[in-house]
Amino acid sequence: MVKQSILWLTLTSLFLFSASALDTQSKVTKNPADELVQMLNDNRTAHHLSALYSNPGLACIALQYIKAYDGDCGDVGGPKAKKPEDSAFAETFAPNCNVEPASLTQITGRFLGCESKYLKPEKAFSEILIKESKSLNILYSKNHTEVGAAVSGSYGGGPFFYCVLFSNGKSNSSFVLENGEAKVSRPGCFSGANDECNSAEGRFQAYHLLNSILGVLAVIGFAVGI
Repeated sequence: MVKQSILWLTLTSLFLFSASALDTQSKVTKNPADELVQMLNDNRTAHHLSALYSNPGLACIALQYIKAYDGDCGDVGGPKAKKPEDSAFAETFAPNCNVEPASLTQITGRFLGCESKYLKPEKAFSEILIKESKSLNILYSKNHTEVGAAVSGSYGGGPFFYCVLFSNGKSNSSFVLENGEAKVSRPGCFSGANDECNSAEGRFQAYHLLNSILGVLAVIGFAVGI
């Protein structure tokens, strides 16, 4: 009787924990970059401005822009802030994305933020990307015609980067993808790619889920052996 009670309680806990963890993982691994673009365009149209075209080539460039920081949050914002060289767009970012270098167009604005832990898109948008009047000026600028967003962690977890790039290009001739497809690089995801985000955070959740399941199974083995 004691064995059955322990086994039933353990299995119930395993089921509830697994469902919760999988739900958390599914929320994390959806494409947050698309959500950032949607929030940005919702804000623009609410102020009677045109929505921006979500350009997957530009978005892939945004992911490469993140990777140029090599996981160093200290280089984002503040007195020691750095940014990639302009030459990196044609020499590194475009080839890594299958973007035709000749189709690169002027970047008219950018948002870049970094946090040690993962933030959902709405919090990232309001708390680290839109923080001051300068950010609002960029958001509501009439110079933009298209946008690309990217979100990425690092292998093994944080920090997590959020990047939005704006351009004044034309949707059919700027940031053109060779053969119509961008190269997918991990970790991270970008908007307009019709892809779920395979972020480091998702793998982090899965890793802990596996460890927890193994721990519970060990308890079951102990209970059965009582």
